[in-house]
Amino acid sequence: AKSSVRKYQAMETAVCADGRARGMFQFYGASRTGRWAGRLIQMQNLPQNHLPDLEQARTLVRRGDYDGVEILYEDVPDTLSQLIRTAFVPRAGAKFIVADFSAIEARVIAWLAGEQWRQAVFAKGGDIYCASASQMFKVPVEKHGVNGHLRQKGKIAELALGYGGSVGALKAMGALDMGLAEDELPLLVDAWRQSNPNIVKLWWDVDRAAIEAVRNKHANSTHGIVFSCRSGMLFVTLPSGRRLAYVKPRIGQNRFGGQCVTYEGVGGTKKWERLDSYGPKFVENIVQATARDILCYAMRTLRRCAIVMHIHDEVVIEAEPGMSLQAVCEQMGRTPPWAKGLLLRADGYETDFYKKD
Repeated sequence: AKSSVRKYQAMETAVCADGRARGMFQFYGASRTGRWAGRLIQMQNLPQNHLPDLEQARTLVRRGDYDGVEILYEDVPDTLSQLIRTAFVPRAGAKFIVADFSAIEARVIAWLAGEQWRQAVFAKGGDIYCASASQMFKVPVEKHGVNGHLRQKGKIAELALGYGGSVGALKAMGALDMGLAEDELPLLVDAWRQSNPNIVKLWWDVDRAAIEAVRNKHANSTHGIVFSCRSGMLFVTLPSGRRLAYVKPRIGQNRFGGQCVTYEGVGGTKKWERLDSYGPKFVENIVQATARDILCYAMRTLRRCAIVMHIHDEVVIEAEPGMSLQAVCEQMGRTPPWAKGLLLRADGYETDFYKKD
């Protein structure tokens, strides 16, 4: 409840005299990937909304009918939390068009790794969770259809295992709460990795390239990504041409006794310290940074639109009533010239107030 109240207080502090909030997005604030970080209201970590009657709850609160809120909603703090997004509205006479990329990180990692079966799923507009479960268990899987119960296993595997995660990552993503038994988690990890050999290969190709660049101080590349070490920095050049930087890299030893790249940065304690990384972690940085560059390219293609917010892989446009949602999604789904072969898709909706559709 306190965190929800603070969000509303942050809005009151940030709002300008004309009723608009500004200065909420900070460039290059999220670690080293270049993703935008939030300021003031922190749009990147707003609570989601799941109320079936969201508009009714919003109307009651706006009217100040708090007795009605208490009567109709069992958990008032949770209701107020779910309404935070709806406080953001377009100017009078306009609407919001909210568009985001579909499975952007799954698409980028499949493209970088050359995992063709995944590319084929995206080309056909298929459900990656069903396709992943089908690939893992060697049976057809359809959402709400044949072997539909396996889709949940495919989904949790997709969300947890793409960056080298194992049983611990599955648990952290809530696998046990979703009904999976603990003894089947190792089998799920093995099945996912066997189904995605090119992604697993990408992890360790990147690991070797990073170690070689740091050890021998020369440039080398793999999967279209260039690693170079000079001036006390490890640079990772992305397909877009932008570079990620790791400060004072060295070859060190990980907790398992193997070699790894270490560098200086801000750790979990929020202090400057020496950190270590390895192939899957580098791949996570590379994929998320590439997804950020794709969003940046999309924002430039939509530069004639009034983009008022951008959160993760989503843009929010303050649009005139006649603007086409389909046209925005088509424009946003264009592949950048530096990403030939990458299959993108954007989906969206129109709304009178911001929400999670």
